[in-house]
Amino acid sequence: MVVSTKPYLIRAIYEWAMENGFTPQILVDAQVSGVDVPEGYVNEGKIVLNIQNQAVQHLELGNELVSFSARFGGVPVQISVPVDAVLAIYTRENGDGLSFVSKDPNVETEGEESQEESREESREESREESPESDSGDDGGPDTDGSGPKRGSHLKLVK
Repeated sequence: MVVSTKPYLIRAIYEWAMENGFTPQILVDAQVSGVDVPEGYVNEGKIVLNIQNQAVQHLELGNELVSFSARFGGVPVQISVPVDAVLAIYTRENGDGLSFVSKDPNVETEGEESQEESREESREESREESPESDSGDDGGPDTDGSGPKRGSHLKLVK
């Protein structure tokens, strides 16, 4: 069986983001079987997770599963996300990254405009609800949204 390119692309964007001082985040479909995330942070069936190394511990970006531990509201939580549940990986600061399209013809994918709205909402929510590191700092710069707005550079991968 051939392994999907998706986990390799997730790792590549993660490494690129970290090397360039950005905060990598994943957008997750929390309704996919096997997703283990704090329910209280799920919004409309999705959750944005900050996976920057200062915000998580024991991060594993495997071929089948993304797992780590993080703090939500000061409480340590073990997170487990099947790679199939990852909808996108992008940087908090500028939205650069990749968005993934389902191969399952029975799964409806969002339109490009809807995805842009979802990513913008996710970026705003993540500023307020990102998992905390033990030091209380996620290591990313605080942004107040006063900078210039620019469109996302996410590309759909089929």
